[in-house]
Amino acid sequence: MLRLLPPSLINRIAAGEVLERPASAVKELVENAIDAGARHIDILLIDGGKERLSVSDDGKGMTADELTLAVERHATSKLPDEDLFNLSFLGFRGEALPSIGAVSRMTITSKATGADEAWKITVDGGMKSDPEPVSAPFGTTVDVRDLFYAVPARLKFLKSATTEMTAVKDIVDRLALAYPAVSFALSDEKKKRAEYPATERREERVKQVLGDDFADNAVPVHADRYGMTLTGFAGVPTFNKATSADQFFFVNGRPVRDKALLGAVKGAYRELMPSDRFPAVVLFLQLPHEDVDMNVHPTKAEVRFRNAADVRGLFVSAVRQAVIDGGCKTATSLSEQTLSLAETSAPAFVHIPRDTQSYRPSASYVFRENGNLFKAAETYAAPIPHDYVRPSRPEHEPPAPLEEPETDDFPPLGLAKAQLHETYIVSQTKDGIVITDQHAAHERLTYEKLRRAEGQNDSAAQYLLLPEVVELGEKKTEDLTALAEELKKTGLLIEPFGDGAVLVRATPSVLGEVDAKALIEDLAATAVEGAGTESLSERIKNVVARMACHGSVRAGRKLDISEMNALLRQMEAEPLAGQCIHGRPTYIELKLKDIEKLFGRRD
Repeated sequence: MLRLLPPSLINRIAAGEVLERPASAVKELVENAIDAGARHIDILLIDGGKERLSVSDDGKGMTADELTLAVERHATSKLPDEDLFNLSFLGFRGEALPSIGAVSRMTITSKATGADEAWKITVDGGMKSDPEPVSAPFGTTVDVRDLFYAVPARLKFLKSATTEMTAVKDIVDRLALAYPAVSFALSDEKKKRAEYPATERREERVKQVLGDDFADNAVPVHADRYGMTLTGFAGVPTFNKATSADQFFFVNGRPVRDKALLGAVKGAYRELMPSDRFPAVVLFLQLPHEDVDMNVHPTKAEVRFRNAADVRGLFVSAVRQAVIDGGCKTATSLSEQTLSLAETSAPAFVHIPRDTQSYRPSASYVFRENGNLFKAAETYAAPIPHDYVRPSRPEHEPPAPLEEPETDDFPPLGLAKAQLHETYIVSQTKDGIVITDQHAAHERLTYEKLRRAEGQNDSAAQYLLLPEVVELGEKKTEDLTALAEELKKTGLLIEPFGDGAVLVRATPSVLGEVDAKALIEDLAATAVEGAGTESLSERIKNVVARMACHGSVRAGRKLDISEMNALLRQMEAEPLAGQCIHGRPTYIELKLKDIEKLFGRRD
């Protein structure tokens, strides 16, 4: 038998759609405060909002008649022309207050701008009182107690107070990023959990909410296309996270969590970070109201774009270009992690025997006498080469000074000073040192040269004096030769040669001298791995990446100073050289002041 549901049950059903947890109520109330023109918003939570939550603002407030309407379903002041596709407010459904009141004990106190008195109304489990006059400042305070007491089943799904507070803070953070001109304060029964003073500078609000780490490791984004504007900040590739929690998207001032935007940002960072890591971004999209539908989700957390492909293209190109324009950078947090490891590692005590007859210094090593150095060395049992001859000089002549850098005008990655373990280049900057992984860095440089050559379709090929036949087997030969036309663009010329073999006529000149047989065998294995599971473009990228590895300076190869400096200068000219093709950092910079702290030379 059909029947109409009672209003109390209808309100509870609506509350179930709008309210999942205390954070949902806070979101609705803070959005109402912003829509009311508030410039300061205070949020208070007791027991994570389960016992009590309160949102106070200094907005325009409400009269007694408006208070009465505000707790009725579908009552709103935010659709003046009744056009759902021309929205200029955050909240517009008119369901938030009646839904909250249906499942809690809610009190609303408000004083309209210019009014002589304030008014209060209560809603207890859906039962409304009449407005009554009270004393209160201008603005509105919504006090919610015993949330979900009217629907006990919902209480069972709530988490601990700490978890609920974390969810509330995430909501406040997102709204604070969207509205820097509004100040926010979030507190609980113990202390203030967040405070964001109003500011006219968006970058300042980003720093308030996300901290100096993000601000120091992000590049600005700005692009106009298709009648849309995308602005914000994108983290450098090596400043990546384990989840997408640090990705903030805003569409026409509204915080959203949209899968299409998540995918677009992931695409922008492709080849720049490991596939299981996520970039950190704060992006604001402005577009005509008629080109986006904000009313496709009960909590307005998702949106639908009229031209989704254009939006995706804008995000991918703008973020990618911003990262490129940011130049060769790695995350500053890498140096902090390095120093943290150095500080927490246990000291290693190395016993050096006095019998060092087998020790012979290299010809390039220069020993200098410096005061009582030799006496100190004997005290600590540090070996002195038995065939060392003290330099002859007057007794009181000061020791020769150490060589100073040739110039004070240090390039960004410094001047090379040494090579460690035939793998790492140590260079001196103006205020610190840089440690570079020579193979990872050169691999990225080679990869970018190959990609650019591929795009020109006429890459220089290095023809072999005698073409080489490489036996691969039928499967590998088939998969690799399927990519022959695309690989030709990079300068690699191959063709089938009988059953299960390919003939190599030329290799890319970018790679220099390479072992053609080893290169083809490696590329064939890579091509087989992606066959059937990856698109052609993805397979080509993977094969080109493997090719770059073959053409790169290997770990274990000795480099002289000029070669090391040449590699550093090439890195500075390549915007994406801060990370290798696998997404790992190619260098780490340590500031001198931080190194001095390790040795107790600085507090």
